[in-house]
Amino acid sequence: MMTIPVAIDLPLTTDADGTVRVGGTRVTLETVIADFQRGATPEQIVQHFDVLQVADVYQVIGYYLAHQAVVEAYIQQQHQEGERLRREWDAEHPPQVTKADLLARLAAKRQRDDTP
Repeated sequence: MMTIPVAIDLPLTTDADGTVRVGGTRVTLETVIADFQRGATPEQIVQHFDVLQVADVYQVIGYYLAHQAVVEAYIQQQHQEGERLRREWDAEHPPQVTKADLLARLAAKRQRDDTP
């Protein structure tokens, strides 16, 4: 009698920083799920990210559908962390040129261009 393996290892790995990636690639779980939520099929997702394998994408989407609340919470956490890092970066590296500076430069250029 032939036996079928009951447990399947998901093609997901977690980086040291907590980012979940798909199929041993740099493609993130949230990237695959976002593409799926926009209506892409697993085959289309593989076309968008050709380092992925179709079987891996099907497994990841199946996991997402079976554990939607957990995956959505993870994605929300990743977005919050990204926003925190962006704010931190912006605070440490303020823009050298402000929008007001750019608008003033544009107005001056337009005035020069209009002068004969």
